Amino acid sequence: MDLSVVVPVFNEAENIEPLLGEISETLDGAYDYEVIYIDDGSTDDTFGRLRQQQCHYPRLRVLRHAAPCGQSTAILTGVKAARAGWIATLDGDGQNDPADIPRLLAELSKPERKLAMAVGYRRKRKDTGWRRLSSRLANAVRGGLLQDHTPDTGCGLKVFSREAFLALPYFDHMHRFLPALVQRAGGSVASLDVNHRPRLRGHSKYGTWNRLWVGIIDLLGVMWLQRRSKVPRVEELAASERRSVRV
Repeated sequence: MDLSVVVPVFNEAENIEPLLGEISETLDGAYDYEVIYIDDGSTDDTFGRLRQQQCHYPRLRVLRHAAPCGQSTAILTGVKAARAGWIATLDGDGQNDPADIPRLLAELSKPERKLAMAVGYRRKRKDTGWRRLSSRLANAVRGGLLQDHTPDTGCGLKVFSREAFLALPYFDHMHRFLPALVQRAGGSVASLDVNHRPRLRGHSKYGTWNRLWVGIIDLLGVMWLQRRSKVPRVEELAASERRSVRV
């Protein structure tokens, strides 16, 4: 299997069918892929809509948390269940464009790049002015302190190695720091311009203030992890050298 598309959702019933249709339109015939939706304890009809869509989309797999655990945990659940070596994540609100997935995947597939992750850069965000300003400020502070050279870590559209992701330290809200964590582990990250669309259905689950203090604590934690990281250069003794050694 070429690709597993992981989509965490919480109360996104109205966006299930439109986004699945776009994913299918983009990937059918081009990749051997699966789509994994993780319903993070939704209280609306999200799970019912997903169950209905399994009749129309045989590539769709549906996982469900009994109670909300947050986006990072939902992504981890999906990645653990994935069958492909490459993972693409999308926000379930429809603002990420699935049509950008092949371009990010192609960038990762270039052997000369040796990338572990490709991240979307929403250069032209279709959000309110306040959200754009707060995001720009948060990215500037985070980028200055972590030196992750990623202008938009909050973009839900990312493509990365499953193996590399599962080797990262897990904590709640880690999805906002994935580029820094991948680089801490010795991987390379590229940012590519992607399409961003206004939310047409449902309501945003995040605000500026309910993320601010948690984000500061997480930022300090990631800085601590960076200072404690070691990326060894490993050399293996060749078979010819082993035979030349006398015991």
